[in-house]
Amino acid sequence: MPAQYDVVVLGAGPAGEGAAMRAAKLGKNVAVVDDKRAVGGNCAHLGTIPSKALRQNVRQIMKFNTNPMFRVIGEPKFVSFAEIMQNAKDVIQQQVALRSSFYSRNRVAMFHGSAQFLDSHTVEVHTGDGVSETLIGNEIVIATGSRPYRPANVDFNHPRVFDSDTILNLKETPKKIVIIGAGVIGCEYASIFSGLGVRVELIDGRDRLLTFLDHEISAALGYHLRENGVLIRHSEQFDSMECHQDHVVVNLKSGKRLKADALLWCNGRTGNTAELNIDLAGLDANGRGQLQVNENYQTNVPHIYAAGDVVGWPSLASAAYDQGRSVGSAIALPEETYFVREVPTGIYTIPEISCLGKTEQELTKDQVPYEVGQAFFKTLARAQITGETAGMLKILFHRETLEILGIHCFGDQASEIVHIGQAIMCQEGTANSLEYFVNTTFNYPTMAEAYRVAALNGLHRLF
Repeated sequence: MPAQYDVVVLGAGPAGEGAAMRAAKLGKNVAVVDDKRAVGGNCAHLGTIPSKALRQNVRQIMKFNTNPMFRVIGEPKFVSFAEIMQNAKDVIQQQVALRSSFYSRNRVAMFHGSAQFLDSHTVEVHTGDGVSETLIGNEIVIATGSRPYRPANVDFNHPRVFDSDTILNLKETPKKIVIIGAGVIGCEYASIFSGLGVRVELIDGRDRLLTFLDHEISAALGYHLRENGVLIRHSEQFDSMECHQDHVVVNLKSGKRLKADALLWCNGRTGNTAELNIDLAGLDANGRGQLQVNENYQTNVPHIYAAGDVVGWPSLASAAYDQGRSVGSAIALPEETYFVREVPTGIYTIPEISCLGKTEQELTKDQVPYEVGQAFFKTLARAQITGETAGMLKILFHRETLEILGIHCFGDQASEIVHIGQAIMCQEGTANSLEYFVNTTFNYPTMAEAYRVAALNGLHRLF
């Protein structure tokens, strides 16, 4: 006998969790299906959490190995990738335990297995050992996330070839690695491996890194990657590869041949819809496995919603959770539904990057009369104390109204620093003003002081 639920959620990552918790708290009977044995989705097990925990450990090693103060303790140490990952696994377990308690506390039914549509209301869950469960949902939420894109001409079965999911299982630290794709994930792993002393060649298909960023921030990232030993090859395209027992050879379309101990493929992601039998539900995905949704996150089948990476932009865990919550509201409390638009970019390279709003290039193109306020971390007392002097905060504001139009931060704690500006940018009317940072007293010494310095710097440009 099929089990009947108000809402069936496919996926227990940030989007699925957000939708399930919101709907459950609003009185709906909710079931969640996930193909992993533990909740958290790719975010907790393969993506955001392990990679950021990995990055944090690498940063600490870099500080120890480069700070002269630590020479009294000992000489620079080599720590393997596998050793560092062990610590990251501890963080994953903490996240799983926490999030499991959410589902238990809110009486959400959990099913672990692969899901397939039988029709637009019915889902069959294959739990293993030939056992299956049939679930009927009045509303269904697809929050199955995404996976790395795998082209047919790359042998991912070879022990020296990885994607951003399988790289976490790396046993031996390579001396040299080639990373194909210089998007967010590629740049983050280039930072991590170079921090471990690995020679990195980063293959970028465009003429500069992360073209959606402010040009100044993008240039700063390129400079620091190169300073850490990363060789960036711009305007290059992957052609083919040769796998050998002790190395791989990468052939580029320009004719270049690169030899390395390992290859990391970070070129594109695909929505996890291929195995859901979505056609039986009346759904159709695009060429990247993504579903199109309206402002209420409804697909072309009104009672089927989608959120998170499976809908494409912005493909961030933070946005996915908010999208999921909005779906929960759309189902149980429609008047509180909202569409996620303004999302700060968080890029966890070394140093990290975070941006919100317009870039200089966009404002120039739109002929908006703007001005720039800058604060360089090397001038801030807190940065001097911590030794993290590389970086800057840039505030873009309207020359006449002083409205903040964009915030761009590069350096240590950038993803935290940006939230101060975000809080002011989100204010309505005259409350969104550069003057806030001039007329407000910040703790000293803190990195928040960068806002006051940048605001004064910008005001002094006006005439």
